[in-house]
Amino acid sequence: MSYLLILTPFLALVILNLLPNRLRETVGHRVCLLILAAQSMIAGLSPFVAWSRITSMQLESILGFNLLMDNLSFVLLISAGVVGAASLLVGWNTIKHGKERFDFINLLLISLIGMNGISMVRDLFSLYVFIEVTAIATFILMTIHKTKEAFEGVLKYLILSVVASILMLSSISFFLIISGGVSFPAIKAAINLSNPLSLIAIGLFLCGLFIKGGLVPFHAWLPDAYTAAPNAVSVLMAGIVTKASGIFTVMRLLNNAIGYNEPVKNILLIVGALSIVVGALVALGQKDIKKMLAYSSVSQVGYIIIALGAGTKLGLIAAAFHFINHAIFKSQLFANAAAIETQVGSRDMDKMGGLAQRMPITGATSAIASLSVAGIPPLAGFWSKLLIIIALFISGNYIYAVIAVLASVLTLAYFLSLQRRVFFGKITQEMAAVAEAGAGLLFPAVALSSITVALGLVFPFIIGLFVR
Repeated sequence: MSYLLILTPFLALVILNLLPNRLRETVGHRVCLLILAAQSMIAGLSPFVAWSRITSMQLESILGFNLLMDNLSFVLLISAGVVGAASLLVGWNTIKHGKERFDFINLLLISLIGMNGISMVRDLFSLYVFIEVTAIATFILMTIHKTKEAFEGVLKYLILSVVASILMLSSISFFLIISGGVSFPAIKAAINLSNPLSLIAIGLFLCGLFIKGGLVPFHAWLPDAYTAAPNAVSVLMAGIVTKASGIFTVMRLLNNAIGYNEPVKNILLIVGALSIVVGALVALGQKDIKKMLAYSSVSQVGYIIIALGAGTKLGLIAAAFHFINHAIFKSQLFANAAAIETQVGSRDMDKMGGLAQRMPITGATSAIASLSVAGIPPLAGFWSKLLIIIALFISGNYIYAVIAVLASVLTLAYFLSLQRRVFFGKITQEMAAVAEAGAGLLFPAVALSSITVALGLVFPFIIGLFVR
């Protein structure tokens, strides 16, 4: 099963590019959507069916990668499938030029290959390769419209990504010296915290991942990149790409390679807390809707990192659930932003007002996602944040638990500001002629908000299953 998640999008990519030009766009869209939907279904059903018990698949003779699917893999696989489908639907309705549409489909499939590889590989160098595959596809996706803003955004992303790559490659070389190999078991067996080289190797790789994930103080590239990217690419990047390249990889390394030792836990707690607070405070002062959502992403991934810093199984469960929640509600909010920009022609929230009268579905779904991000019950975001706070309290990190609670108030404040400036109040004269977005932009927002509500309502009944 694991190798199919790499080979299927790859074969689809090859076959689609062999089709006649007149068929590529339509067939490509349907094939890509089918692959993403199938992946989401496979990962979503994994707790109930036999393939979830398939633990390993060796493919050295074919691909050179040792692939293993475990429960943590399914967290990324289902998130990538759902967010990829939402991005594809938004792209179909916002990217009008036929060649750009087909290029978008190709690059989306390549990024899917990269993310699926990240979820399943079991050695550090292969992990680095799939991170770079995902990053390269994203660089090109950002410039698909060839605008000046996009090239400026991708340049900042590219420069810091190169720095991250140098740090990770340096770390891999140190791990190779320490352990004689780069497989996760070899690294785990060889790490010795009394050896300065072990600490340097761990620190370098974590710094590289923090850059990829856009965590404070390495977050400078992220707001500009998210804002400058085309709307469909913003959905993909904010929903899953940077989380797969940075945040998920931290989870994977902690569990399978470097472990939850005290220096690592302290780093995670500090970086997570800084990201939560700085992201929320800066988001409060934004007037560009996409930039506010970008800084919100910095804050929310901080919650995932601070949960991992608890160093407990409950912390990992909370981090994994918030990872899924973030993928859903953040991609939905960027889909809402795409609908607003398409209909209004602006991202400046100060120029809007009263849009709920003209765009009621967009307004309602945006409110659901915003409340979930802020941790308002009974939505899904409430449960993951509650688990994070409990994990921090149980592990004795009381100050960080208080920070997590208070930052949720800030989160609620900037999302209430967004709702007030964009959707509430008396409609302005300029907005009077605005109409609701088309079905193609509404469907992903409605579907994702439905998932948020459903997960929130059923989570008390499925928490045991989720923990297992």
